[in-house]
Amino acid sequence: MKISVLGCGRWGSCIAWYLDRIGHEVYSCGLESAPELQQLLTTHQNDYLTFPESITVTFDHKRAIERAEVIVISISSQHLRDYMKTITQYDLDGKVIVLCMKGIEESTGKRLTQVVGDFVDTEKTPVAVWVGPGHPQDYVKGVPNCMVIDSENEEVKEKLVRSFNSELIRFYLGTDLIGSEIGAAAKNVIGIAAGMLDGAGYTSIKGALMARGTREVARLIQAAGGNELSAYGLCHLGDYEATLFSAWSHNRRYGEQYIKGERFEKLAEGVMTSKAMVRLAKQLGVDLPITTAVYRILFENGDPKEELSALFTRSIKEEF
Repeated sequence: MKISVLGCGRWGSCIAWYLDRIGHEVYSCGLESAPELQQLLTTHQNDYLTFPESITVTFDHKRAIERAEVIVISISSQHLRDYMKTITQYDLDGKVIVLCMKGIEESTGKRLTQVVGDFVDTEKTPVAVWVGPGHPQDYVKGVPNCMVIDSENEEVKEKLVRSFNSELIRFYLGTDLIGSEIGAAAKNVIGIAAGMLDGAGYTSIKGALMARGTREVARLIQAAGGNELSAYGLCHLGDYEATLFSAWSHNRRYGEQYIKGERFEKLAEGVMTSKAMVRLAKQLGVDLPITTAVYRILFENGDPKEELSALFTRSIKEEF
């Protein structure tokens, strides 16, 4: 299968490496000015992996899009709308778009497939999401994991799972696109909260954070029209080890360094997702105490210890 991966950061380069590894014809395409692309063009490697010569690295979006049967997009979720304005100048009919990023659009509260749907006819250009746990640092060492592909198009979803499945990544068929997207985005916010607990010396509370975080995300998914059980699957709870505990988790590290008064230079998608989730929760009338605490700390100058402590002084109620 001819696949073009648009976006060549940490996860985008790993996807290109993986899809080439299992036998697909892969282009890795990025912006000409991006340091990540220039590094791959110059050395065919980055801080995480080395590309084989079979992967074509390019900044020629026209060529990458026109030759592809499947277009995988792996960029910052908040930039997706502007990116779609750029790539829809090319003919996308008959191609499949797979989104390999996790977020909710802050300005609208829309899921990422809805953002893409503002630009393409999804009957002609089906859209899928690829979510779940894993770090490039593990995959390149041969450490396996499980992930999910979900789409409203059943035929496309099944074809992608068959084509992408291997001994390194076992793919499951998603059954709830709303839940898969919201759950995947929300885990980054819970990851920031986990990092804040680490930074404050409250690491032992992360078990409670896992349980209660999953419950509030389940409520949001249900209110949005999805299946609340998705929060307990690979898209959300299944990704907690990689997000709430791993030293490689950008969101956990962001939260930890924020508490310590240090600056984290890399992308932490959960920052803007917390803002988007608060917007969505207001629209749907859902209580998200953990997400709201993170939002207040990041955007309203809330005192981290006061906001986190307030979660433990809420009114007494039944667990479920």
